[in-house]
Amino acid sequence: MNKSFKTIFIAKETDMVSLYVNNVGFQKCEPGHTWGCGVRDHFLIHHIVKGVGYYETNGNVYTLKAGDSFLVYPYVEIKYYADMNDPWEYYWVGFSGADAANLMLSTDFSRELPLIHHPSDESSKVKRRILDIYEIRGNSLAAQTEMTGKLYTALAFFIKISGHKEKCENSYQSYVKAARNYIATNYSYGISVDEIADYVGISRSHLFRAFKTYTGESPKEYLSNYRINTACTLLRETNLSITAISKSVGFENNLYFSKAFRKIKGMSPSQYAKEHR
Repeated sequence: MNKSFKTIFIAKETDMVSLYVNNVGFQKCEPGHTWGCGVRDHFLIHHIVKGVGYYETNGNVYTLKAGDSFLVYPYVEIKYYADMNDPWEYYWVGFSGADAANLMLSTDFSRELPLIHHPSDESSKVKRRILDIYEIRGNSLAAQTEMTGKLYTALAFFIKISGHKEKCENSYQSYVKAARNYIATNYSYGISVDEIADYVGISRSHLFRAFKTYTGESPKEYLSNYRINTACTLLRETNLSITAISKSVGFENNLYFSKAFRKIKGMSPSQYAKEHR
């Protein structure tokens, strides 16, 4: 019996907040090899090149084989495991960043059906694009920048082969994209969820359903995460005071900023600055 092999690269924390590679690798699994039940804190694409395996999420069990790709969404409970008789071999790339969710909305992956079947020519191209990322692996700024470029190329391929370009965009997707654009432009002004809903032109409850459907989080959670992630960049890269940073990302109250920061990052802003500056 061939032994299982596994290779993986895990990037260090990066300043590239728009899109960056968390990990990349490939594995030939032993029979029954399992991950989960559990959650990931980032997006994760697996692409199967040989064998058979199973992916459980949202109460569904999917049987996957060579030519299939499946997507893991952040903080969604999952389990996946290799077939006992014909265990799968797959390549994967994990990624995060402000652009990640928007890019995934433009592919054929969805929370309702988080998998794609590729014909053989497409399958080999997906494998090649993940390998391109892996072959650049490294923790230097140059390597991380090039890995991000290759990641954009890989995700662009998923968008290119999707059926979305021939369809009218789902209204929920349009609402979420418009809301995210508004947040990216106005987060520093202390905007509220009601203001975001007014800009998009829908009710607060409708905006909530759209965000939960396509991101798994509420508009309030998304706005708070966006502000705190931006604050992290300022804490790492500038010598601004905590008060200045708090106001720069839309918090008027330092105490509320510190409370929100600790809830998301598990430490105070001053602790974060001390560890990362």
